[in-house]
Amino acid sequence: MRSDRLTQGPAAAPQRAILKALGLSDAEIARPLIGIVSSQNDIVPGHMFLDKITEAVKTGVAMGGGTPIVFPAIAVCDGLAMGHVGMKYSLVSRELIADSVETMATAHPFDGLVLVAACDKNVPGLLMAAGRLNVPTIVISAGAMLAGRMTSGRRLSYSDVAEAVGAFHAGRITKTIFMEIEDKCCPSCGSCSGMFTANSMNCLTEVLGMALPGNGTIPAVMSARLRLAKDSGMRVMDLVRENVRPRDLMTREAFENALAVDMALGCSTNSMLHLPAIAHECGIELDLTVANEISKKTPNLCHLAPAGEAYIEDLDRAGGIPGVLGTLLPLGVLHEDAKTVSGRTIGEIARGAVVTDRETIRPLENPWGKEGGIAVLKGNLAPEGAVVKRSAVDPKMMVHTGPARVFDDEEAAIAAIHGGKIRSGDVVVIRYEGPKGGPGMREMLNPTAAIVGAGLGDTVALITDGRFSGATRGAAIGHVSPEAADGGPIAFVEEGDMITVDIPGNALTVAVTEDDMAARRARWVKPEPKIKTGVLARYAKLVSSGMSGAVLK
Repeated sequence: MRSDRLTQGPAAAPQRAILKALGLSDAEIARPLIGIVSSQNDIVPGHMFLDKITEAVKTGVAMGGGTPIVFPAIAVCDGLAMGHVGMKYSLVSRELIADSVETMATAHPFDGLVLVAACDKNVPGLLMAAGRLNVPTIVISAGAMLAGRMTSGRRLSYSDVAEAVGAFHAGRITKTIFMEIEDKCCPSCGSCSGMFTANSMNCLTEVLGMALPGNGTIPAVMSARLRLAKDSGMRVMDLVRENVRPRDLMTREAFENALAVDMALGCSTNSMLHLPAIAHECGIELDLTVANEISKKTPNLCHLAPAGEAYIEDLDRAGGIPGVLGTLLPLGVLHEDAKTVSGRTIGEIARGAVVTDRETIRPLENPWGKEGGIAVLKGNLAPEGAVVKRSAVDPKMMVHTGPARVFDDEEAAIAAIHGGKIRSGDVVVIRYEGPKGGPGMREMLNPTAAIVGAGLGDTVALITDGRFSGATRGAAIGHVSPEAADGGPIAFVEEGDMITVDIPGNALTVAVTEDDMAARRARWVKPEPKIKTGVLARYAKLVSSGMSGAVLK
């Protein structure tokens, strides 16, 4: 076992002495040592109760014959980081999480790992570490927050309060309604209740084979979540004994399965950032152009918030991820033989599924859309690509041409939106917010929510080299690559240029001739870095484009 260097033979006596200083007995030291990475903290609602999940995992590991040893991982709350310099650190935290787990699990050679995850960058960061280390590993997430409910009966999620800010600024709702939304949209612990980034990645973790069924959908407050945590602790012991490793599970076929389910669910566009990054750690280069090919064969079966009025708790009751897999099975878009930590293949899980609500998980003959929920766009404005959550776009905005309203940062754009300077038909361009230019590729939930809140969600598009929250809806096109800081065409767009967003045609173009674009490029002066010290400065020097997962080179 990996831990033999700490536990076996006379040469390991100094290490055994240190383990005994922890209170471990000889019997415990002789068992497989299982590292439990706990992301618990008191600032993120999705993480605040992970101590209980961790204790349940410890129980499961002990029941399975292992010795559980807990160590921490950080987690940033994107909602709290939104709209200020803190958001620049969110995506960076993904790399810090992966690096810290690699460091801890190599300095202390555990025989297996249980990753207790929850929110947006924490989940992919831990999966990146799993792929990098390739030690028997299982993931157990926190579970989703319950949906809120107003006295009127209207159900709510975090995205509603973000949009309410714009509606309040525009005078479209009263202060009383505004405060009720604030008070009731996040009624429990857990990752925010819609198909936002955290829940998207927790669901896709099941499909990648790294978590037991139910991981993505069982609500945080349900006792079934604690039972799943115990089962995960017991199951990791089987993975250790059988030597089943993350790269045995997270194969190219598994990532293609994840993309198919992503399309069916209508996941956050951030999945298009995280899946390539996780694949990269597994030694797989995931070209996102394959997403459009998969999308054409995979209908959009679910409209969860913000795209629709269903929530993760509804998806769980309807049949969860197994129900989605079972619905997709006849299409032939899944690699059925892909293995999972459960010991069953994806095909076996799919065939054993039961769907109880065909409105939450639509049947193949009545999907929300004939194509998947995410589209990759290319054109002279995004030669390497850009990403849009097709399932959350108003049908009238699937093709849109309008004049560019250009801003060099998020703050300037929000001021213009709240100031009533954005008009119906405009295309808001926010640049120098990419991985290098931000630095950190901030989420643009505040400007997109402000557009929707102002009543412009069905007439105004927004494009950016930054990214979006899973709570974003509307014609919001992100990850534009190459980014402005790298001299991508988005850097040369001028006020009033006519931009066309053609989602069915997978195109993003600006009506500027090649000669004019070349002249603008020749005049361009690369701006000075916004931040020149600390982790963000180092990140900006090493990070790749958004379309390649914003991985560190």
